[in-house]
Amino acid sequence: MNLAEQAFHDLFPEKEIPQCTIKYSAAFRGYNANVKYAYDHSRIHFRLSKEWKSVSDDIAIGLLQSLMVKVFKVKKRTVQMELYEKFLKNLSTYSKVEKSDPLLEQSFHRVIQEYFHNFMDKPNLVWGSDSFRKLGSYEYATDTIVISTLFKQETELLDYIMYHELLHKKLKFESKNGRQVHHSPEFKAMERKFKNKNIEKDLDTFLRKQKFKSLFRFW
Repeated sequence: MNLAEQAFHDLFPEKEIPQCTIKYSAAFRGYNANVKYAYDHSRIHFRLSKEWKSVSDDIAIGLLQSLMVKVFKVKKRTVQMELYEKFLKNLSTYSKVEKSDPLLEQSFHRVIQEYFHNFMDKPNLVWGSDSFRKLGSYEYATDTIVISTLFKQETELLDYIMYHELLHKKLKFESKNGRQVHHSPEFKAMERKFKNKNIEKDLDTFLRKQKFKSLFRFW
């Protein structure tokens, strides 16, 4: 019985174990992973970053089970899943901070001075692409904030995205009904403390204008 089969058996002891396979890939950064499966759930294939090879079996099983509850859309929670979540939340403590863009660093210092009393360890700060879909993200596994290059010339909007991602760093996530909740009521309450109360409208207006401009790039 491989690790994925063990994870399935522990999560669904009453079910017949499907074909479960695991592949470790160098294509993922940090401790990322994904899952693909047949429509009838007869085959489930997991791809894990190579870093998972050195993690204890119990924690890795927790990761696999966290992916399984999404696949099967069930509300279940195991000790291994709790271990995995604790592991994930603490990863940023041990991550190396080696990347920092000057413009993003200026935004970081403005935000922590205004909203965090200057008390926040600096994460890795990098630009992403000029994405409209993914404006920003916080990667727990590498302690990295990535922000769309759309905001390079937009100081207040940049600070808002930075604030949002730093809230993810501060609050991590909660677990509810077998899934991770990243935008909890506490998160949303803190997000509303941003000084410009119209910032979401300003953000929507800016993005609409940028999308309109992008239509003419290929004409």
